[in-house]
Amino acid sequence: MSSSPSPARASASDTADLFGPAPFGPYELKNRIVMAPLTRSRAIAGDLPGPLSAAYYRQRASAGLIITEATQISPQGKGYAFTPGIYTSAQAAEWKKTTDAVHEEGGRIFVQLWHVGRISHPSLQPGGVLPVAPSAIKPAGKAFTETGFQEFVTPRALELAEIPGIIEQYRVAARYAKEAGFDGVEIHGANGYLLDQFLRDGSNARDDAYGGSVENRCRLLLEVTAAVVEIWDPQQVGIRLSPISPANDIADSDPAPLFAHAVGELNKFGLLYLHMIEGATGGARRVDGGFDLQILRRLFNGLYIGNNGYDRALALDARAAGLVDFIAFGKLYIANPDLVRRLERDAPFNELDGDTLYGGGAKGYTDYPFLDGDGSETSAK
Repeated sequence: MSSSPSPARASASDTADLFGPAPFGPYELKNRIVMAPLTRSRAIAGDLPGPLSAAYYRQRASAGLIITEATQISPQGKGYAFTPGIYTSAQAAEWKKTTDAVHEEGGRIFVQLWHVGRISHPSLQPGGVLPVAPSAIKPAGKAFTETGFQEFVTPRALELAEIPGIIEQYRVAARYAKEAGFDGVEIHGANGYLLDQFLRDGSNARDDAYGGSVENRCRLLLEVTAAVVEIWDPQQVGIRLSPISPANDIADSDPAPLFAHAVGELNKFGLLYLHMIEGATGGARRVDGGFDLQILRRLFNGLYIGNNGYDRALALDARAAGLVDFIAFGKLYIANPDLVRRLERDAPFNELDGDTLYGGGAKGYTDYPFLDGDGSETSAK
């Protein structure tokens, strides 16, 4: 029932660095391991976190930091069936059960603020309207709806007068995140969703103040960040970017100067961290036509979280070389709630049940076994 992690030969000091306490803005984290956002599609009516959410995140609270599954900032921002929101008091109250559970275990948890833009479907939108985007350009691919996968549609281009309302959605969600007891928020600017759509010339064909030049295409990202830091201390705010990932049919003709400008401007806010997808989201770390993301790591004034395809050996090597401050693990966290212990001990990993990734109940969600004190496996707790 287990698969072995990649072998590694690390010094004791390297291991202690990865698994020992680390400063993180106003906090001290238990280690440098981050649980990456993982959509599991187990929300219930009202876009409320499901009844097992608190148990799921509690099980994984040995991570230095948990970043929640992507969480929509409004009904308009929804693009996948059964995903949670953070735009009502009822949602905040349900999320509070999860943040309390993580805090009871001595963990820290940020919520990821998400607007999918064109990566949606009318069946997921209030009133069955078209999804919105910077421009009316149809992405390739399919949306995960309550009746199965359906082809993406051509979105509706946002009117200039609507953009302040988008920014306000982020501001409102940031307030509810505070009400829910989160330790901070992460702005999702990656993976082909709305903010990334505005950044890229492959999805943004506007000719107004939000299109055309690099400066204009970065405008919404920066205005959203300004709104969020009105609510949260900048040292409790991070941002996720994926400069060379083609996720959700996103593309740009020249991403290096675009993202250098974006990161340079983001520095003005004094944000806590930059969460970087290194390569293609969930795929290869090397991308044809990509560029050295360490340029952005060196440009950014805050902490740097590396994400994509890390195993124990790569994490230790990246820390030893000073390439990352923290390392985010995604898929491994689904089947291994005690991932920190398994990484530290170089222990086998549980096998992932692919049939239970999205939707359903406890099976494949809160029932994966833990390592016991002697290294054997025991039932989830």
